[in-house]
Amino acid sequence: MLISIEHTTRYHYTSEASYSIQSLRLTPCSFEGQRAIDWQIVSHPTGRLTETRDGFGNALHLLTVEGPHRMVEITARGHVEVEDRAGLVRGLAETVPLRVYLRRTALTAPDAAIEALVTPIPPGGTVPWLHDLMARIRGKVEYRTDVTGAETTASEALASGQGVCQDHAHIFIAAARVAGIPARYVTGYLLMEAGPVEPAHHAWAEAWVDGLGWIGFDVANLICPTDRYVRLAAALDATYAAPIRGSRRGGGDESLEVHVQVQQQSPQQ
Repeated sequence: MLISIEHTTRYHYTSEASYSIQSLRLTPCSFEGQRAIDWQIVSHPTGRLTETRDGFGNALHLLTVEGPHRMVEITARGHVEVEDRAGLVRGLAETVPLRVYLRRTALTAPDAAIEALVTPIPPGGTVPWLHDLMARIRGKVEYRTDVTGAETTASEALASGQGVCQDHAHIFIAAARVAGIPARYVTGYLLMEAGPVEPAHHAWAEAWVDGLGWIGFDVANLICPTDRYVRLAAALDATYAAPIRGSRRGGGDESLEVHVQVQQQSPQQ
């Protein structure tokens, strides 16, 4: 499937900023089942864009804007060809040892309720166990927007019984790590048949299964990623994998606008 994406983020400041820098994880990687056909990142005001890699191997651009400005607009757009690989993620240049993805973070630290989700894994039954874990989490946490935030932890979301894809992924990751399964947080885009799940981007989890490798699990939609998913970046949790994070000098208060268009394209288009 050929998918076109346009993702625009605007920061508005109440007074002039003299300098701002943004870390952008907005470039889809290419691996088995996903190929970026064309992709570009542009900004207004035009800033200096430096391409590199972060510590987890994700494509990272550093955008620096100097001089007086009261707004920064960042647009990432392009076309990505995706195949359904039943959630399997292969062909990535893995730069991080698996044991790193067993590390607990502030957002994924387990409590007694998360530990209670972890049942014994039968020999050779890791994949069915992960599917069952996904279903049990989804059954306990209703999908609902505007009830959790960027700082909501996995244990808080599970206790509240409601949240969004970020919360579902964090709970899944926390439980998988308790079971000794390396797991990581993934950001990307989802082509929905009837409206977007998230106003900006989607998130899911990946778990390592010996003999198979990384497999994606979208708890919010109770499915492994298909050809409707475009993968951007992966890391320990949402903070480490954030598509955009930055800081500035001056600027007063800040407001944010995000607009995303994800559409299927024909090869001719």
